[in-house]
Amino acid sequence: MLVLTRKHGECIQIGDNITIKVIKTGRNTVKIGIDAPREVPVMRAELSASADSVAARRDPPGASFDAVVGVVTKFAPQTV
Repeated sequence: MLVLTRKHGECIQIGDNITIKVIKTGRNTVKIGIDAPREVPVMRAELSASADSVAARRDPPGASFDAVVGVVTKFAPQTV
């Protein structure tokens, strides 16, 4: 794991098309903005874990990848 220190307003570039910017810092929180192509899934880890557990309960072991992607898509934030 790469650990970086950034200040308010500074960015981290991942590859050619993903940028993470520190928007606001608080006592125990950091607000970040993520600029990524629409085809790159971006989601909070707890939502991903929740989607995985829903898929595990719903589908038997060895369930199809498409079924898991459907659950993750259901929990993904909608953009307008």
